[in-house]
This record gives sequence, structure tokens and C-alpha cells, in this order.
Amino acid sequence: MRHLKSRFVPLALFASAAFAAGCSDVNNTIDKAQACLEAPKIIADLGTQIASLTNDPQAMDKALDDAAAKLNGVADTAANTTLKEASDSMASTLTGITLNDVNDAVDAVQKVTAEGAAYVEKVAQACS
Repeated sequence: MRHLKSRFVPLALFASAAFAAGCSDVNNTIDKAQACLEAPKIIADLGTQIASLTNDPQAMDKALDDAAAKLNGVADTAANTTLKEASDSMASTLTGITLNDVNDAVDAVQKVTAEGAAYVEKVAQACS
């Protein structure tokens, strides 16, 4: 009987390893799907928010920084290299915008609109 148990140990270990590897693939798929949903939403929410903040550069600056932090979070969890790179790049773009006055805020809205559209397109391609 002891000999029979010793045969099942390697089989059980192999099955556990195969199951764990399969779960990793599922987690990567879930991470990608989540990133594909979150990324465009972050940009859409930012666009809506900053459109109403053109007269408040400080509040807009905070909104840009908050969105950049969220995009960095998406980049950290994205299981897809293209998603990660695009999210990192967009976050860098947002943090690179400087706002000193209302004119800068208007320019920022235009830049976020243009860069955001390009980013959402990259995300859509990576998620298809």
C-alpha cells in the first residue's frame, strides 16, 4: 500500500503546478480585461472633470495628478505590455502639464483631449 501512495505524490504535485499555472493565465486575462475597462473610463472622467475646471487651474492640476495616479495603477496591473506602456506614457503626459493661469488650463484641456483620444485608441487596439 505504501508504494501506491508514493506514486500519487508526484502526480498530485504535477496537478497542483498545472492548476497554478492555469490560474496565472486566468488572472492575467482578468487583469487585462479590467485594465481595458478602467483606462478609457479614467480618461473620459478626466475630460468631463477638467472641462468644468478651466477657471480653476489649481483644481485642474489636482485632477490631472489624480488621473495620472490612476493610470499608473492601471499600468501596474496591466498584464499586457502595450497597455502598460500606453498607460505609463499617458500618466507622464498628464503629470507633465503645468498650469500657471487660465490660458494654460484651456491649453491643457485641448492637450488632454487630443492625447486622451490617441491613448484610448491604443487601448482599444491592445484590448481587441
